[in-house]
Amino acid sequence: MSSGKTARPVATPSVTRQLMQTHAVSAKKSLGQNFIIEPQVIADIVAAAGCDKQDLVLEIGPGLGSLTQSLSAAAGQVLALEIDQSLLAALAESLAACSNVRLLHADALEADLTGLLAEFAGREDLRPGFMAVANLPYYITTPLLMRFLEQPQLPWRRLVFMVQKELAERMQAGPGGKDYGALSLAVQYRAAARLAFTVPPTVFTPRPKVASAVIVLERLAQPPVQVEDEQLFFAVIRAGFGQRRKTLLNSLSSGLELDKQQISAALLAADIEPGRRAETLTLAEFARLAQNLSV
Repeated sequence: MSSGKTARPVATPSVTRQLMQTHAVSAKKSLGQNFIIEPQVIADIVAAAGCDKQDLVLEIGPGLGSLTQSLSAAAGQVLALEIDQSLLAALAESLAACSNVRLLHADALEADLTGLLAEFAGREDLRPGFMAVANLPYYITTPLLMRFLEQPQLPWRRLVFMVQKELAERMQAGPGGKDYGALSLAVQYRAAARLAFTVPPTVFTPRPKVASAVIVLERLAQPPVQVEDEQLFFAVIRAGFGQRRKTLLNSLSSGLELDKQQISAALLAADIEPGRRAETLTLAEFARLAQNLSV
């Protein structure tokens, strides 16, 4: 994506404002758009990603291109998916000098990611797989993460996402608390999570009402528990937390549409009291439960 121009770094208040005025665009609340206007935050995100010229990076929601510019300089290839068509002209300007960026108008929740990434699979200058890096709109964070975590065929190695700080903490939560849920378990099954750094609202325009954090998920070579049917495993987790105030017996029979007698037998075979709630179960207990439900 190159026209021979050298674009100014977008991540400053003045350049961001000028770009938005030139292309008559504004941040859409409906899409959760908050543009980063602090260069150091961009540098810190790219440092957390640790990408090099052998890496293929998937960026979701490039916005005005502030993070994309730096990813282009650090990575071998960037595939950027932007759902907002009104930003494409601004992105064409900000990414004019970025010859290794492929920009697509697409919804990351609906796009065929495997197909899009397959285009780069045969390149000898890129290592296998990819990493995803993004300043994610809060409203798509959970469904997008679950898409990456529940689909083992997506060959990602590292996810580096700017998310709501509360959500980052939820990913690392253990059993027994209100923060522990389906996302916590999915993350801990597929990845090792670390909170890289927190970010105040002042580095964005418009400013969000909450603090943000950059979370890094390193894919595990093998999940920490053995699961024969991952689809059932994740379905059991979702059902368990679908009505988290109910006992497992009731939430699972409702969520999985199975007879309570069958659910009770599976719970007891997994050494789990039917009166417990989902938030009290460990990852290993969910794995045992899924195994007994598949028998």
